[in-house]
Amino acid sequence: MPRMIDTIRSSMASSQVMQTAARGALAVPPQEMIEILVYLATQTKIFAERARLTLAGWDEAASRVAAADPRTPKEVLAYLITPGNLRPTLLPSLLENPAVSEQSLAELCAAASRYMLETLVKSARVNQSKTILSALNSNPNLNPNQSSAIAEKLATLAPSVVKESETLPTPPHATAEIAQLTPPNQPASSETSTDEVPDEATVTYLTEHASEISVEGDKPFQPVGGIDELHSAATALPEPAPVEAKTEAVASGSQGAAAAVKKAPSPVKKAFLSPEEQRGSALQKISKLGITGRIQLAMKGSKEERSLLIRDGTKIVALAVLDSPKLTDGEVEKFANQKNVLEAVLRAITLKRRFMKQYAVVRNLCNNPRTPIDVSLGLIKHLMAADLKNLSGNKEVSDTVRKMAIRMFRQKSETSKKD
Repeated sequence: MPRMIDTIRSSMASSQVMQTAARGALAVPPQEMIEILVYLATQTKIFAERARLTLAGWDEAASRVAAADPRTPKEVLAYLITPGNLRPTLLPSLLENPAVSEQSLAELCAAASRYMLETLVKSARVNQSKTILSALNSNPNLNPNQSSAIAEKLATLAPSVVKESETLPTPPHATAEIAQLTPPNQPASSETSTDEVPDEATVTYLTEHASEISVEGDKPFQPVGGIDELHSAATALPEPAPVEAKTEAVASGSQGAAAAVKKAPSPVKKAFLSPEEQRGSALQKISKLGITGRIQLAMKGSKEERSLLIRDGTKIVALAVLDSPKLTDGEVEKFANQKNVLEAVLRAITLKRRFMKQYAVVRNLCNNPRTPIDVSLGLIKHLMAADLKNLSGNKEVSDTVRKMAIRMFRQKSETSKKD
């Protein structure tokens, strides 16, 4: 007797059977049910959303068995190990499953969040593979101790790999701009005297992403949503004159004016800039910078500059904003709610544990139609009942997200009634 998955693949199953399958309600073994759901989620259009929704809440014990079994079909394992679908509780099983390819694990290690890194660093399979360790070594979320430990293991396994990574050539334009960073002994400006970002942090980021910067070349600042929106917000203000130019203008004035200045010196005051003027000045500054310069500004610049750079259409620049030590929780909350940022930015927010401790960030991501569906589905379970109800009525998000919100709202409502 053929298995149900074979019947579905051959398009011999009725529409009613397919709908039942997408809900995970077929009378088949759990392992085969997961295989059917993955097939529907990845190979069909009509039933894909429903199948993904079912998989997002599938029984954890059955999922763990499938993740650990080498006989599990490769397409199922590939679905489970994909960052957008991965459930943290399944990670140990997937890591040690020989049927999961090294390439899949390498891709996961390169983008893993901080709370996954501890599991990855302790994995026997990770520590025995040069390919996987090298990918893990490139992860920007590693702490210094983890980086040192991985470097030592790489040196033991393959000294040449470490040597190659240490001597990775930096693009010429990146080298020039790195050289222009503030020298360690130079006093910080008054604007950032207490929270200046160390030059080492910026140089490290530039070095780690040198290959990506090289690929992007000298791509200009192109904000998501278009430059016109930014210009209208800045009211097309003229470029402010540098302080040095103003000083020279005073010095070159008439002798009478100079004498007056000498007789009645007045303290130099900073001109007050309105929010619109600040935005216009920051936009003019950013528009003149190349990719490396924008990355430096993302790491070391002001709040206003970060609010513009988070919208940069060049992913490596926008993600640098999220790595800035100066970034505040309030800024992240606003970023999570923005529709004019790259999807990669919203996904990257979820990979940083510090950000995900804020309930407002989770709520904003779920309500943001720009957030990838798999990310939203993974976060919905953390919402409170009132926010689930609001999300279920949000017509901007996808039907899949709304249906999941309705389902979770009903479950929590029933649980509260029983209590």
